[in-house]
Amino acid sequence: MHSSYKSKGGLARLRNALRYSIQGLTAAFRQEAAFRQELLLTAAAIPVALWISRSLLEAVLLIGVLMVILIVELLNSALETLADAVSIEHQPLLGRAKDIGSAAVLLSLGLAALVWIGVIGSRWL
Repeated sequence: MHSSYKSKGGLARLRNALRYSIQGLTAAFRQEAAFRQELLLTAAAIPVALWISRSLLEAVLLIGVLMVILIVELLNSALETLADAVSIEHQPLLGRAKDIGSAAVLLSLGLAALVWIGVIGSRWL
């Protein structure tokens, strides 16, 4: 069985995928305070990453882990939105799913902190 929402392919598929992605980023920016905060952190940290990096690899690592935070936050927000669409009443399994998504965001923040500390620490140690 094929979903009528699935595209057929080609340039139209790419155009639609880009449009849907922009809609998703816009929705996250408008509706999710955590995403806005992490986006602000990323925007402020990218120039710092470029300034402190001694190599292209270090810059990619520092900026890459910031992107990981944004990606995980988007997935967590999507999960929370879906859970809220299923039921806004307390449901233990939906609550657990939201908690697990939040834990993923926390781990991505921890990973970013480790990478930044490692790069900065290697410069002065």
